[in-house]
Amino acid sequence: MLNHLFINNYALIDTLDIDFLPGFSVITGETGAGKSIILGAIGLLLGQRADSKALKNDNRKCTIEAHFDVSRYDLSPWFDDNELEYDPHDCILRRELSPQGKSRGFINDTPVTLTQMRELGEKLIDVHSQHQNLLLQKENFQLSVVDIIAANEKERAEYREAFTAYKNAARELEELKAAIESSQENEDYMRYQFDELTAAQLKEGEQEELESEQDLATHTEDIKTALYESHSLLSSDEGGAVERIRQASNRLDSAASLYPKISELAERLSSLYVELKDIAADVESETENIDFDPERLAFITERLSTIYSLEKKYHAASAEELLEEQARLQSLLSTIDNSGEVLQEKAREAEALLAAAQQKAASLTGTRSAAAAWIEKEIKQRLEPLGMPNVEFHVDIQQSTLSDDGQDKVAYLFSANKGMPLRPVAQVASGGEIARLMLSLKAIISGAVKLPTIIFDEIDTGVSGRIAEQMGEIMKQMGQAERQVLSITHLPQIAARGQHHYKVEKQDTTESTVTTMRPLTEEERIDEIAQMLSGADISEAARSNARTLLENRK
Repeated sequence: MLNHLFINNYALIDTLDIDFLPGFSVITGETGAGKSIILGAIGLLLGQRADSKALKNDNRKCTIEAHFDVSRYDLSPWFDDNELEYDPHDCILRRELSPQGKSRGFINDTPVTLTQMRELGEKLIDVHSQHQNLLLQKENFQLSVVDIIAANEKERAEYREAFTAYKNAARELEELKAAIESSQENEDYMRYQFDELTAAQLKEGEQEELESEQDLATHTEDIKTALYESHSLLSSDEGGAVERIRQASNRLDSAASLYPKISELAERLSSLYVELKDIAADVESETENIDFDPERLAFITERLSTIYSLEKKYHAASAEELLEEQARLQSLLSTIDNSGEVLQEKAREAEALLAAAQQKAASLTGTRSAAAAWIEKEIKQRLEPLGMPNVEFHVDIQQSTLSDDGQDKVAYLFSANKGMPLRPVAQVASGGEIARLMLSLKAIISGAVKLPTIIFDEIDTGVSGRIAEQMGEIMKQMGQAERQVLSITHLPQIAARGQHHYKVEKQDTTESTVTTMRPLTEEERIDEIAQMLSGADISEAARSNARTLLENRK
């Protein structure tokens, strides 16, 4: 429920700070006073696009803030999912517009995206304006009303899951058919490629091993020379490093007996001699082991040439990629060889999923048919007191092709006069009849959906007199079911039905024109309704009529 609304520096509003009460409230005011401006401000709280031109004063930011009591509507899961603080008795939505055109949204003082504001706003307020009457012409709206009354969320979810599975299978079947057809056209060439790659007998890691061996073979002489020269420097009888270290070690050993302090150095040099002698022996061994095999090098060169040629031909970076291409070709050829069986299996799978989706669609249709019968009865009962004693209303459900919403095509058929055939609402209903029908539908929907606040923006277009009284009574009843209903109206009969009455006024100051809104006292309501009845010059007869209307509301 909307408890409080604050608007600052928006359009013609300098500052508006007003409380709202539960039940049925009416909002009146002359045309152009600014009622639509207030709705526009509320629309910004619901995530609508902002325009910096809406600022009354271009030098100050605009702030719109609303406080809601949502304690009866189980919105805690939404706040948990969005990681927002939850206060069921004071849920705050705020929108700020800067002079630079920047817009920021907040929920309970936490910055949020406009998508989040829109999601929460849809759970808090339903604004019904005259243009929404056009929804009656749209099949998806007519179907959504049936689904709301049917409360078939479970059946719709099950159907969507089954239909999605079928669509995916059908798409995969078509893709498989196209792939097989394309593959068959290139079968000979693919077999040639597969045979060529298979004949190459490629192995993982082979290319790297061959390249390493080729590099070694190419530099055999350089390596052998380096080993030979190293061995000579180490083991030469004339000044080799091993011999020199041996001599130095012997001298230190002799001196250590006379000068013990160098014993450690003698031991280290002795160890170095042993290590260097081993190194020299290993170098000699490697010098003897390394050899140049021209036949092996020729084989390696030819093998790598084959691999490089295949990589260039198949635009591959390695032998592994060639093996991947070989596996891909094998898979395609296998599919071609078994295409008939593969297609039959995929077709059977798609047919089974189609049957499952059709079964779920039939269950969904059952819920809609039951709801449609109930809607027809309720609409007739609600429209008869609204000046349509001979009304006929039928929710026509025809079977259509499977779609995301099921297999049903819904149309609202309507006849307001006796003897007239039922036809689509948009073709035969007048503006006033559509307004009454939409109000009846909203009343039905509001009973099925927990929505804290409903705002009707001049839904009474095209009606007057007793019919207006009945429409006001319907809105009053809607406001009694733990719900808040606000109606912007020009009709005194509806205004008198309100439990609370607010007036929107436009005033000229020395500097500008401003829009204000305030609650009316009982006496002010009499004058306001009297003015709606008789015009600017309020007569005592008009006041008497206004009092009668107000007394009748009780």
